[in-house]
Amino acid sequence: MYDILTNLLAFAFALGVIIFVHEFGHLIVAKAFDVRVTAFSLGFGPRLGGFRRGETDYRVSAIPLGGYVKLGGELPDEATGDPREFLSKPRWQRVLVYLAGPAMNVILAVVLIAVVFMAGTVIPNLPDMPAVIGGVEPGSSAAAAGLQEGDRIVAIDGKAVDNWPDVTFALITSPGRPVALTVDRDGRSLTATVTPVKDEKYGSGDLAGIFPRVLPSITVVERGGAAARAGLKAGDNLRAVDGRPVTDIQEFVKYISARPGVPIVLELFRAGATVDVTVVPADVDGRGKIGVGIGFYQRYGPLQAFVQSARYNVQIVQQTFIVLGKIFSRQLSAKSALAGPIEIAAQSGEAARTGFRYLIYLMGFISISIAIVNLLPIPILDGGQIFILLVEGTMRRDLSMRIKEMVAQVGFVIIVLLMLTVIYFDLSKNWPPGFLSGS
Repeated sequence: MYDILTNLLAFAFALGVIIFVHEFGHLIVAKAFDVRVTAFSLGFGPRLGGFRRGETDYRVSAIPLGGYVKLGGELPDEATGDPREFLSKPRWQRVLVYLAGPAMNVILAVVLIAVVFMAGTVIPNLPDMPAVIGGVEPGSSAAAAGLQEGDRIVAIDGKAVDNWPDVTFALITSPGRPVALTVDRDGRSLTATVTPVKDEKYGSGDLAGIFPRVLPSITVVERGGAAARAGLKAGDNLRAVDGRPVTDIQEFVKYISARPGVPIVLELFRAGATVDVTVVPADVDGRGKIGVGIGFYQRYGPLQAFVQSARYNVQIVQQTFIVLGKIFSRQLSAKSALAGPIEIAAQSGEAARTGFRYLIYLMGFISISIAIVNLLPIPILDGGQIFILLVEGTMRRDLSMRIKEMVAQVGFVIIVLLMLTVIYFDLSKNWPPGFLSGS
């Protein structure tokens, strides 16, 4: 019950902020062009509450799965010829009004991801991470293919890759399919074929047993633990333990576990300098523990954070269209790639339970995704409305009301079918096996 409540609250917060920013974009650009705005609503359906300022009713409505800005004279049958009505404005102004919502979502995504990067992140797919293998899992397809630590991946299926996110994306979107990796090993070019293991629940692949070369870092320091008493901090890079280089997280954990009550010296890299810290592992059922989480951690300064965030968001946009292409070519299951409100709520709750910065990161990801979806040329979405205006501008005349109504009806059907599809996918991923089939 607690998890369900957390999911709902986190979902409401995340979606509420994203929708508000999107609709606020439409609002401020419409008002900048002196368009009469009659309503600004978070949610659809019956009005629950709000206030009126000037000619605009700012409201919260009953169905919290979207929002809208109601513009005066937006529909042909509402137009009276008033110069402040939406349809009285030049087409280029109307295009900018429609474009403003997705544009604000892009800005929000860049800001949120930049905040996460400034606070410090354990997200392993940072744009500047080189495509160098730092470890190979024994028994994996990568191990069977002969891949080694230090190999630099230069191409996947003949397509050049520049960083580790490119490698991750190519592998997880190729579940159960042989993937050819071209690697550089000490100046020699080699080819190895790996097969990402398919996740039966989500239909996506894994990393086929390879891991990036990054310096392990402390991601969490437990309050009152041995590490906290010794002065360790989240973001400290682990370089060595008792003079031995730290190259593998599991080996580090084993080393600590075998030395309860024995002082050990950690060599850390902190704020551009090397620091030695002595810590005594606590004895927990005969095993040593210092009370830290180990992972991949990166923190950027303000300017670099925004640069990296912009790169990261461009990467998300590029990967989104690659995923859509793989769905249509049946290389990737739509179930694994699409998420609806139930799945987003579950992910929001999990992110909130993990930590607020994870929820902020997820909000950034959802925001850029909503911007992409809204710009697709589907009738009734912002992209569809912009497309119609561009067509009318090219024709130098308005489309007939009948054509616009037919286009709007088609768009509505597409959106409803898409929503029903993603909700079905959500249910199939979050309900017990056999629930939907009745078995």
